[in-house]
Amino acid sequence: MEAEQLALFPVDRAGGEFGAAIAQENAPLSAQSSLAAAMLPFRDFMLRQGFTQHTINSFLGDMRLAMRYLHPGTPLGQIRTKQLDDFLTWLSSRRGVPCSPKSYARRVTTLKVFFHWLKEEDILPVDPAAAVLQLRAASPLPLILYESQIVQVLATTEGLMNGEKPDARPHLLVSLLLATGIKKSECMAIKLSHIDLSDPASPVLYIRYESARYHLKERKLRLPEGFPTTFSHYQVQYQPQTHLFECTARNLEYVLADVATRAGLSEGLSFEMLRWTCAVRDYQSGMEEDHLRLKLGLSPISWRDTLEKIRTLARPAL
Repeated sequence: MEAEQLALFPVDRAGGEFGAAIAQENAPLSAQSSLAAAMLPFRDFMLRQGFTQHTINSFLGDMRLAMRYLHPGTPLGQIRTKQLDDFLTWLSSRRGVPCSPKSYARRVTTLKVFFHWLKEEDILPVDPAAAVLQLRAASPLPLILYESQIVQVLATTEGLMNGEKPDARPHLLVSLLLATGIKKSECMAIKLSHIDLSDPASPVLYIRYESARYHLKERKLRLPEGFPTTFSHYQVQYQPQTHLFECTARNLEYVLADVATRAGLSEGLSFEMLRWTCAVRDYQSGMEEDHLRLKLGLSPISWRDTLEKIRTLARPAL
């Protein structure tokens, strides 16, 4: 196990009974194994699938609550849909601690991921969480750029690149995000060695991760057609040595804010807005849904909510 990983669960206030129950069983999982015995294998499964550390911690915390209600020693094969429904009812109205709609929806997702994994591994013959209703928490639609706004933004950044005091960075950044839909953290991690301009007509970006646990998020993305020219101007002006952007993320946020002001965008401009705009444009252009999921670097679990929002944003106005 990697040294940087956190303990499976925090020390239990009631005396560490969950950790003891987990430690008691080291045999391969079966329907007779306890709920607690499945926690370490479940964490390993999520690591292999490339779940973020935040998601892993959240899901394990949800399962800790489930063990508190169902009892950590309960055999996996004895858990039924009714027990899961009763657990969710306890969470929402009987536990005595407020459970927001968002937290409730995530805990349902946790149960579905956990028991679907057990079913797929042939540890359980039936998935007891399959019949549990998934009530999703409503969340506002993300902001995106309209096509007219995209034209205005690119005209603004091109003007900055070709002005009296040329600055290619705004155009490089905006065109990169619009074409690839990468996250802010991925943008900041780009090294010059990740950019392949060997074919100027088809420039490519490789998204890399330092940690092996995120290797499923690594991908090869097509850069915008004019990227080599913009990049050449940028290199002369900024002379990057190792990373594409050798500044802080806050600096780039200021760059986007300045572009928004110059382009007259009242809602501003952000990494997230450009990522969603890229996703919606690709969906509208006919990109296959699974191809789009892979392009955005999302797991099948994260993709469900994301796809629903993309479809809504791409739908013609009523």
